Amino acid sequence: MAYYENDPRRGGSEQNDRYDQAYQQYQQQRYQQAQAGAAGYAESPYLSLSQYMARTFGWMFAGLMLTFAVALATVISGAFVALWNTGLVFALSIGELILVAVLSMRVQKIQPATATAMFFAYAALTGINLSVYFVVYDLSTLILAFLVGAVYFGIMAVYGLCTQRDLTGWGPKLMGGLIALLVVSLFGMLFVGSFGLFDVLLCAVGLLVFMGFTAYDTQKLRSFYAYFGGDEAMLHKSSIIGALQLYLDYINIFLYVIRLLGRSRSNGAAPGRFSGFSHHQIYFSRPRRGGTPVWLSPAGRGRGF
Repeated sequence: MAYYENDPRRGGSEQNDRYDQAYQQYQQQRYQQAQAGAAGYAESPYLSLSQYMARTFGWMFAGLMLTFAVALATVISGAFVALWNTGLVFALSIGELILVAVLSMRVQKIQPATATAMFFAYAALTGINLSVYFVVYDLSTLILAFLVGAVYFGIMAVYGLCTQRDLTGWGPKLMGGLIALLVVSLFGMLFVGSFGLFDVLLCAVGLLVFMGFTAYDTQKLRSFYAYFGGDEAMLHKSSIIGALQLYLDYINIFLYVIRLLGRSRSNGAAPGRFSGFSHHQIYFSRPRRGGTPVWLSPAGRGRGF
């Protein structure tokens, strides 16, 4: 499942152009105001900037919690085996793409409650698709990857929030890096099979790309607030779009971290062959022990896979 293909930053829809225009317009206004010695931007009558930021990160965190809860429930209930044996997991992956496409292209016309529901539906479907990680990796590795990913994400989010540097120029470079990652990953999956040491380098580059996206998307929230602050409905929906972008940033950071941790714990043999196109990438292989997670079985608890 290529999670970067779900990214609302990609594609050329009119709505996506509007978000990009909002960001560029905000940065231009901010520069002009700085030149004139003026203070920031107008306050929205509906939410303060801090409230808007807190709400957006709150949506993102709630989505992540839902994703991991659904992934865990999918494995524990045994639904994981049925989904993979019947191939339904691939249909759910298509459902993810459709949800993101509709949300990003129709966000101006749908109701705020609908946008919120679609975001959480996407998070739930992602949880089902990511349940394979709960089979391949032990629980300690998953928790460690979650915490390490949170540190990387948090550092870059704080940077994006606090820096006075204009990060607009990062966008094209990060997108170029993202496309390069996709091309190299597809080439490796189709023709090479195993990257060895180069796979570690690929993971490191992917980690840097999504850390950069985290700072970029966090700063972009200010432009959403400034541009949509006078429209309560669009302010809510732009918060959902911002939460989705940050959600995808964290998911991809998590996936690259867990690939690196899994490789190191298995002495270089990629467990279950995960490589990714996460935002980006995941190469799946079926679990080696039926449908039972290693960390749920007494013999496997506490061991790497």
